[in-house]
Amino acid sequence: PLTEKEIKQNLKKYLKQAGKIINVRKTEVYYNSKWLAKRTDVILNAAKAGTINQVIQRAEFKKRIDEGGSVTVLESLYPLLQGYDSFEVKADLEIGGSDQKFNLLMGRQVQKHFGMPEQDVMTLPLLEGTDGVKKMSKSAGNYIALDVEPDDMFGKIMSIPDSLIDKYFTLLTDEERKIQDPREAKLELAKIIVGMYHGEKAANKAKKNFIKVFSEHGKPSDRPRRPNLAGKSVINAIVEAGITSSRSEARRLVEQGAVRINDKKVSDPNEAIPSGATVQVGPRH
Repeated sequence: PLTEKEIKQNLKKYLKQAGKIINVRKTEVYYNSKWLAKRTDVILNAAKAGTINQVIQRAEFKKRIDEGGSVTVLESLYPLLQGYDSFEVKADLEIGGSDQKFNLLMGRQVQKHFGMPEQDVMTLPLLEGTDGVKKMSKSAGNYIALDVEPDDMFGKIMSIPDSLIDKYFTLLTDEERKIQDPREAKLELAKIIVGMYHGEKAANKAKKNFIKVFSEHGKPSDRPRRPNLAGKSVINAIVEAGITSSRSEARRLVEQGAVRINDKKVSDPNEAIPSGATVQVGPRH
């Protein structure tokens, strides 16, 4: 369970990202703590809407049990509590990824239990991440954040496998793929997506920078300047610049030969960065 402060921080960030797609000024936001916090009667009543037999048939739970794992009572209650949210907000449609089908259908069941018309359910295909294998997620490290900088977003889209180009066009844009050459198609895809979230001017600039760095082996003209990092160790600077979230991850980049100072590969993670130096981390930073 998260603290109230953590929930509010997360909500603020979620709304900021969702605001790139929907008009949050016309959006109603509900805190389900309003009907779940300190309401044992509500939770017990909602729990009557489903059965243990039904919950353990959920594919994810069934697989875990078959492999000798366990499912907590809290996990088994979660779909029912999510379903109760649909009752409270009087939902007529709930949207989610195809992996959420069980939870979305539970919303219909809970609504029926409380005598309410059942919501419709719309499921959407899951999007594989930049590795082309796993579902895009932060935990898998294969995600492209909505609020990432234009150059970084452009570069990450360019790194997806060719096999995902059509799916990314279909699920992430309102346009069809018109170019068959994979590299040119990805350049167009990246430009469209970056333009959606950062504007056409930023998209054109990101494309120009990408071609300059990767095709012409140059340096981006607008690389960020960080005078406060001069004199600090390479790994501390990488973390403070927000390129990695931990020193161990930054150290691993150095060990992999992914860090350069003035075009010279760095081998010592504790090497101090001289003032006025150009530091490159991987192909995009």
